[in-house]
Amino acid sequence: MKNHFATWARGIVLCLIVVGVTACAVNNDIQSEVTAEPFGPKTFTQPGYTAVVVAYEPEMKGILGRINADPAARIDSVVQFKGVTYRLGTYHDEPVLIFATGMSIANAALTMQMAFDYFPVKQVVYMGIAGAVNPIWEPGDVIIPERWYYHDESVYTNPDPNSEGEFILPEYYARFLSEQAERRKVDPHVPKYKNFSFIHPDEVLIIKDGMDKPQDTAYFSATPRLLDAARDAIIAMPEQMILSKRKARLTVGGNGVTGSVFLDNREYRKWTRDVFNAEVTEMESAAVGQVCTINDVDWIIIRAISDLAGGQEGINVEHIYDQEVSRVGANVLFAVLDALAKADR
Repeated sequence: MKNHFATWARGIVLCLIVVGVTACAVNNDIQSEVTAEPFGPKTFTQPGYTAVVVAYEPEMKGILGRINADPAARIDSVVQFKGVTYRLGTYHDEPVLIFATGMSIANAALTMQMAFDYFPVKQVVYMGIAGAVNPIWEPGDVIIPERWYYHDESVYTNPDPNSEGEFILPEYYARFLSEQAERRKVDPHVPKYKNFSFIHPDEVLIIKDGMDKPQDTAYFSATPRLLDAARDAIIAMPEQMILSKRKARLTVGGNGVTGSVFLDNREYRKWTRDVFNAEVTEMESAAVGQVCTINDVDWIIIRAISDLAGGQEGINVEHIYDQEVSRVGANVLFAVLDALAKADR
């Protein structure tokens, strides 16, 4: 038995040696491949596309309807990556890439980064519906904000048992709040942070080329050149009627807020107005702005009001207005594209 065991043990040792040598060889091959092959997104030399982007299907219908009805516009090819459909074509001799991000922050960030990795994109013109935060706006109005904030990047806290109405804040967040008065002296667009019950607003950390470490970022600013084109566009546009009942108001400027919630609460709506001075709220734009900023791609976002984000009496009216205001939003988007083409001549 001992001899049999010794023979078996020697065999195991030899196998382990062979496996170890093989593993080392395989590992060396992997290391060789890693160091020899380039990784990362493509490098493009061809002219860049204007990305014409929406969030979901009712908005896409408005875009495709305009393309199909315009003899100077066409879609030449359609490709899919990871289930996302990208349409490539031209609009009045301008190469365009048309796609929907899907609803919400994660989908918006994913599909935007895919677009930048797979296609040469020079600028983004995004259109979608939104809820009104500023009570002056009504369904059908179109807002093109200058800045976009995350309203639900936040800290959830426990109440302070020793002080009614107060909360126990993490040390880093208490320090963050103590810095805000000085920041607002330098930048008036820094939010006027205050809590909504146990929810305390915070900022997203971003990292991009040229930064030594991640930085707190309160908001993302749309590209001034595109905002100027939007101002020119809405001045030249004919009246936009909503359900043949009222004239839509079109405006450029102010702030929008983004979060992973369908906002339909009157008190939270007021809070976003107080803290962020917001005009509108929705679920993608700050993520789009963040990805564009990190990739150094010009961008602008057009939002058509579909509802009052909880400011209404009774049930939310988004289901009544979504397609109608998407049509008006699409009209504004194409007017912006026309203004950009005129500015480039």
